[in-house]
Amino acid sequence: MMAKHDFMAGIPLVLGGNVFGWATKGDETLAVLDKFYEAGGRMIDTADVYSAWVEGHEGGESESEIGRWLSSRGVRDEMRLHTKTGMLGGKELYEPERVLKSLDASLDRLGTDRVDLYYAHKDYPDLAIEQIVEAFDGAVRSGKAKAIGASNFDVQRLEDAVEHARSIGAAAFSALQNEYNLAAREAYGEDMRASVIDNGLVMLPYFGLAAGYLTGKYRTEDDFKKSIRGGRAKQLAGANGPRVLAAMDDVAAETGASHAAIALAWLVRQAGIPAPIASARTADQLDDLLEFTRVELTDDQVDRLTAAGS
Repeated sequence: MMAKHDFMAGIPLVLGGNVFGWATKGDETLAVLDKFYEAGGRMIDTADVYSAWVEGHEGGESESEIGRWLSSRGVRDEMRLHTKTGMLGGKELYEPERVLKSLDASLDRLGTDRVDLYYAHKDYPDLAIEQIVEAFDGAVRSGKAKAIGASNFDVQRLEDAVEHARSIGAAAFSALQNEYNLAAREAYGEDMRASVIDNGLVMLPYFGLAAGYLTGKYRTEDDFKKSIRGGRAKQLAGANGPRVLAAMDDVAAETGASHAAIALAWLVRQAGIPAPIASARTADQLDDLLEFTRVELTDDQVDRLTAAGS
């Protein structure tokens, strides 16, 4: 039985905020968030580093956009906010006082007094896992983070973190956020899956659509060049991409479902995954994501999709 956590609510989709503040801004962001809320969506994922990669940006733009929506709609108590720290600098970000400072900055941008899930956005393998655990435990003890999670950790570091937290009575990681999709599965292999389940965590995968590749819109080199995310999609597709798309084409013909819906429906059939993370630049794109909650894949379809990316 999958673990239940208070940072989960609403339909089984976490709306990715990585596009907010650059690819999607202003009224367009509000429209996406409004449609998500109206459809029963209650979980939003963001990070303090979104969107520092854009020229002239410093990070925090996504959190600020989400904060404007929350304040204008008055729905904070209904929502589950997930954010992260650890990429706007180096391992010094995991010093206890820096974790709290980063959390306070995120709360200011989000316009709230707490987040429901606070992630260590990346691991620093040369940093003692005890320091990371105790720094993020401080975020929980402050009352400003209800739960904590790990993103981009390997299985040994995750298990070491959980073991140390339990040995000292500290808050333990409750969620894992690693890359995982039909085309790329290395970061949630059998050992990691077993660890997540055995330790009562949940896996909330990012790049569930491989930056749009698994929507089926990227078929040729020209297709990749048409979008600001095309280069990333090509990279994430990897060697398995064309074979996976072919299997998805077959399932789409059988079900009438969109490729995006099929990709997300496959994810929630994987052990330990209650909801994927996926982003939409427009309200229309969000329709394809929401569709997956109505798609029922057969065991045979799941098996064929799994085999295509193996």
